[in-house]
Amino acid sequence: MDYSRLLNNKIQSLKPSGIRRFFDIANEMDHVISLSIGEPDFTTPWHVRQEGIESLRRGRTWYSPNRGFAELRSQISKYYARRFNVEYDPDEEILVSVGGSEAIDLCIRAIVQEGDEVLIPQPSFVCYEPMTIMADGKPVIIQTKAENEFRLTAKELEDAITPRTKLLILPFPNNPTGAVMRREHLEEIAKVIEKHDLLVLSDEIYGELTYGSERHVSFADIKNMRERTIVVSGFSKAYAMTGWRLGYALGPEPVITQMTKLHQYAIMSAPTTAQYAAIEALRHGDADIERMREEYDMRRRLIVDSFCRMGLTCFEPEGAFYCFPSIQISGKSSEQFCEELIYSQHVAIVPGTAFGDCGEGFARVSYSYSLNHIKEALVRIEKFLDETKP
Repeated sequence: MDYSRLLNNKIQSLKPSGIRRFFDIANEMDHVISLSIGEPDFTTPWHVRQEGIESLRRGRTWYSPNRGFAELRSQISKYYARRFNVEYDPDEEILVSVGGSEAIDLCIRAIVQEGDEVLIPQPSFVCYEPMTIMADGKPVIIQTKAENEFRLTAKELEDAITPRTKLLILPFPNNPTGAVMRREHLEEIAKVIEKHDLLVLSDEIYGELTYGSERHVSFADIKNMRERTIVVSGFSKAYAMTGWRLGYALGPEPVITQMTKLHQYAIMSAPTTAQYAAIEALRHGDADIERMREEYDMRRRLIVDSFCRMGLTCFEPEGAFYCFPSIQISGKSSEQFCEELIYSQHVAIVPGTAFGDCGEGFARVSYSYSLNHIKEALVRIEKFLDETKP
C-alpha cells in the first residue's frame, strides 16, 4: 500500500526532533552518559507525590472540568501573582493543559490562520516551527546571535515584521542557549509589539530557573503587554514533574476561551491525579524550587568553567539548565561532532542545528543531571577533544 499517497503531506514533510535522535542512539548503547534531554534528575518532591497517591487512595479518578479544577486554577493565579507580579482571573484567564507543549499548540492554533506569519527567534525549542506549519501559518525565523548572548533585539524584531505578521513567540529563559531577557530588554521588545499591534506567546516554562540576583520577569508584567500576551508554563521543570504532564496557559479571556474550545475537542481535560499533586506543589513547593535551583547553579558554574578551560567557548547561561558551547575549534560540524562524541566516548549531547540552522557550530549540553554524571562526561569530552585535534 502506498501510504505516502494517503497520509497528510504537511505532516510527512516535518522532520523528526533532532533531540530525540541522539536520545534514541544513547538508549541503544551501553555505558552512555547522556547530557541530551532537558529532564530534571530530581524526583518529584515527596509531599507532592504523596498528594497524588492520596488522591488515588480516595478514589479521585474522575474527569476534571475542561479548564482544570477550580482550586488548581486558583493556586496558579496566586502563584503567578506571588512569584511574577502578574494577576489572572482563575475563572476566565487560566487553562490547565497536558504539559506546556499542549498549551503552546493550542495558543498557536487559536490565533494563527492560513498565511499568518509567526516570528520565531532561534536557536529555540523544536516545537514552535512545526506547530506553526501544522496550523497553516508561516514560520519566520529570527536568528539570534552569540555576541548578543542569544537575546532577541528590538532591531532584529522590527526587521522581521511584515503586514502578515500576527504573533511573536518569546522563548525565554531559552532552551537551548540559557539566554535570559531582562526587564530592559523586554521593554524594548514591547515598544515594537505595541507599534505593530501584535500578540505574543511567552514560553516561561523555565521562569523559576534563573541565576544571580535578578529574577525572571514575565513579559505580561511589562507595561501594556498583559492584554497582548499568552503566558505558557507548567510543572515539569520547576517542580521536577515531567512525567505528570501538566502545564497551563494564562492570558486574555477571549484567547483562553478559544484555546479551551480546542482543548475540549482534542483532549477534554488534563490528568486528575496530576492536578491534585500540582495543587500541593503550588501551595507548599517554594522551598523545593529554591533547593533545586541552587543545585543547578552549582552544576552550571562547573560545566561552563570546564568548557571554557577546554577551549569550547561558552557564554554564561543565565537561565534554564542548558549551556550552548561553540564547538568550532574542533573543525567539525555540529552533527559530526556529536555523532563522533557519542560513538567514541559514549557521551550524548545535542547538535545546535536541532534548534535551527543558526545553531551550526554549537551544541546543547544539559546540566539537569547529577554532579557525578556531569563530571564523568566532562572527562570524556576533554579526552575526545585531545584525541581529535585538527
